[in-house]
Amino acid sequence: MSTLPTRIYASVTVPNTPLITSALAFSKTHSTPTLHNHMIRSWLFGTIIADKLPTLQSRDREAHSLATILHDTGFDPTGALISDDKCFEVDGANAAVAFLEKEAKETYDQHRRQLVWDAIALHTAIHIAMHKEAEVVATAMGIAADLMGPEAPMTMGLLTWEEYEGVVMEVPRLCLKSEFGEAMCELW
Repeated sequence: MSTLPTRIYASVTVPNTPLITSALAFSKTHSTPTLHNHMIRSWLFGTIIADKLPTLQSRDREAHSLATILHDTGFDPTGALISDDKCFEVDGANAAVAFLEKEAKETYDQHRRQLVWDAIALHTAIHIAMHKEAEVVATAMGIAADLMGPEAPMTMGLLTWEEYEGVVMEVPRLCLKSEFGEAMCELW
């Protein structure tokens, strides 16, 4: 994979492409501030962790970024991305692929779209996600780190409290616990 331009976001070096910028705006439009921050922190934590693991070094960093930034769009408060017959993980995965087909049809072939879809659809099935491609693993690890902290078993001790607190200071949790609980309750 070619080297992508980067930038510093909350003290973390992340890829910086026009597609990622568009995904950040899409995520913000289709989530609450609390869930948007959760998706951003998950991206940052996943990047910190994956950059320390040799097995994840060759991941498609843009696909990993997009999957994590868009992973909870299936909770879209506007309703535009929510179906009547699918779980939020699949709604989010489908929304991400539709986003890619609109914004990056030329650069996201079926394989790259499938990586993003799998990472999002499997993000709540971490026991499965951890056996998938590097992009799926990195996405799941970042989400787990945001929800459970740096001592979560799947972070493998690769996220320090200092790194965790630095990200949370810049991208606050807001009402994550209560809002996430409410969103989950609405699913049933």
